[in-house]
Amino acid sequence: MGHDHNHSHGTENVSDGVLLWTVIVNLGLSIFEFVAGAISGSVALMADALHNTNDAAALLIAYIARRISRKGADEQYTFGYRRAELIGAMIQLIALIIVGLYLVYEAMRRFFYPELLLGGWIMAAAGVALIVDVITAWLLWSMSKGSLNVKAAFLHNLTDAGASVAVLLGGAAILWLDWTWVDPVITLIIAGYILYMSFGMLKKTSRILMEGTPPDLSLKEIKEAIEHLDGVDNVHHLHVWELDEHHRALEAHVRIEENGQSHSILRKQIKDLLDNNFSISHSTLELEDSADAHRCGDEKMIHLK
Repeated sequence: MGHDHNHSHGTENVSDGVLLWTVIVNLGLSIFEFVAGAISGSVALMADALHNTNDAAALLIAYIARRISRKGADEQYTFGYRRAELIGAMIQLIALIIVGLYLVYEAMRRFFYPELLLGGWIMAAAGVALIVDVITAWLLWSMSKGSLNVKAAFLHNLTDAGASVAVLLGGAAILWLDWTWVDPVITLIIAGYILYMSFGMLKKTSRILMEGTPPDLSLKEIKEAIEHLDGVDNVHHLHVWELDEHHRALEAHVRIEENGQSHSILRKQIKDLLDNNFSISHSTLELEDSADAHRCGDEKMIHLK
């Protein structure tokens, strides 16, 4: 009943040097594509440049966050610096959505007011982008074979390569068939993909920052699983949240039965259950006996009066 919740950008097992080089190469490619897009008049090329900028920014955030997270917890940040990446991602995603919406507007405008496009420039720039996308995917893949995270990053780079292929074919259609309408169509497809991915990631990032319950977990299931253990009478004040993308935390009050197992044995059983069945490695448990429960009830009655 284990839950897989690793959804990183595929950087956990990649060396810092390789990660930094992929950032530099992708940023350089983005600048090149923006310039080529401005010269050729292609919005699709600029959209692809935005796509690559997004990848470079995501890798850069992962690089910086990984460096920061190595500092570990301190008195100021007792959970450590893991959420630095989430804050950076939130800023990046909001900016990306704004630019994505602008691309949709610009593509729609080009349908009604077509501009002169240089198909040769578009093809050349898209060809260079395709080569860089393939090299980036190969670097990440070859550095960490057997890692699901890196496979996810590899597939992400394949979608980048797909976007570059689309722009390359669009350039060919403009150069040889004079189909200028292809450029805004490709722009809309790329912008749509960027917005779809951005809104999905924004929702996920917001949920973690708002300390929401992980979507693949059920509080009812967790409660029932703990209460099923010998010696447990009731579970209440149950809270589950994500510290970051890869670490979950739980706190709960557990009422234990009279003449049950010792607190230390029962606490270890609950912690093992949470870690093995629900991938919750950090748990804080308040164990109460029946006397505590009655006393709490009496206090509530006095407070209500």
